[in-house]
Amino acid sequence: MLSRRGALLLAVGGLAQLSGPGPRQTVRPPVGDAAAGPPVRPEIEALLARRAGALRSPDQAALLAGVAPEARAAQQEALARCRGIPFAELSYRLTDFSEPRGVDRFTATADLGYRLHGIDNHPALLGRTLEFVRVDDGWLLAGDRPTEAAALWDLGAVRVVHGSRSLVLGLAATADLAKTAVIADQAVPAVEEVWGDGWAGQLLLEIPQTEDQFARLLGVSAVDYQGIAAVTTAAAGAPHGTAADRVLLNPDAYAGLSDLGRRVVTTHEATHVATRADTRPWTPLWLSEGVADYTGYRGNGRTARQIAPELANDVEAGRLPSALPLDADFAAGSAGIAQAYELAWMACDMIARQWGEQRLVALYRAVGATESVRTQGLDGLFRAQLGTGLDEFTRQWISEVRRLPTRP
Repeated sequence: MLSRRGALLLAVGGLAQLSGPGPRQTVRPPVGDAAAGPPVRPEIEALLARRAGALRSPDQAALLAGVAPEARAAQQEALARCRGIPFAELSYRLTDFSEPRGVDRFTATADLGYRLHGIDNHPALLGRTLEFVRVDDGWLLAGDRPTEAAALWDLGAVRVVHGSRSLVLGLAATADLAKTAVIADQAVPAVEEVWGDGWAGQLLLEIPQTEDQFARLLGVSAVDYQGIAAVTTAAAGAPHGTAADRVLLNPDAYAGLSDLGRRVVTTHEATHVATRADTRPWTPLWLSEGVADYTGYRGNGRTARQIAPELANDVEAGRLPSALPLDADFAAGSAGIAQAYELAWMACDMIARQWGEQRLVALYRAVGATESVRTQGLDGLFRAQLGTGLDEFTRQWISEVRRLPTRP
């Protein structure tokens, strides 16, 4: 049985930012008499440009030429770890830089932008903290580490599997990654049956080796994400021309799922990728998570009781909802998170059954296209798309929930 915590997906408004405009650059001027001498920034930018080219190539000699002796072993290993990644573009952009005067070592921060062949239209961004050391003829890199969220290659040697509709990057054995690619390749057409082909039609999956590494990819506490099988990181409502979503799999939780559970979770994630451009900060999580669950479970032969076991137990115990789930109900670690997902699935499943699947799709896209939802609510869109107001819909939905224990 698929764990509902195993189906936790992206939370609008709390997403990992992978693309789009970077933070405002902070350039602090030198102070007092120490300001004498030519600026160092152009030299550092040139060094980082050469480093980026060497990482992309890959070119070990060129990489090590810009690295301090103390860091060469670590940087040689870093290059080996990402050697097989199909970078189409890779670059650094300084974001916080202070001219070093009278010091032999300093740190700066930068965005590492990278774009993958066949996946990204624009670079994805990762914050990096860089350390530089002075040598006789200039400056060399002494360290390059994640500022918050780690890159997969920070955690180990990355293996690459190309599927027909997917790219899988992981730290596990290639054979295991290939099995995941097969599931992803099946998820893409399953999503297209509902949402069409007006999206990239490709999945990028990243698979670390441990739950702790999964949390490090997200830049979050591992405690809050225990048992969560997958998360899609993206900029909610980003235009089509931004970097593709990254589907991050938690190897411990994902491995504990059945074959059906893995298909549901992967299809669920693929739905978020397909609907990203229509998902806005004001899209309620019950709707975005509900359509993902609806698409994931669609046509798999499971009964409502099997899909929503925790909720069925609550109903049998006399615990009924009085309103659609709030966004806070979907937060990692929240009490009742399993029921929130099941309630969301029931709402979207009811729309598809009573008004038709394409009405569900149209409603979702209408919500994303209507910013007034933030202040005026969903009632008008429900009336326009379904012919019923939100209050009446909620009453019907509660009646559906009440019948869940006996529903086939």
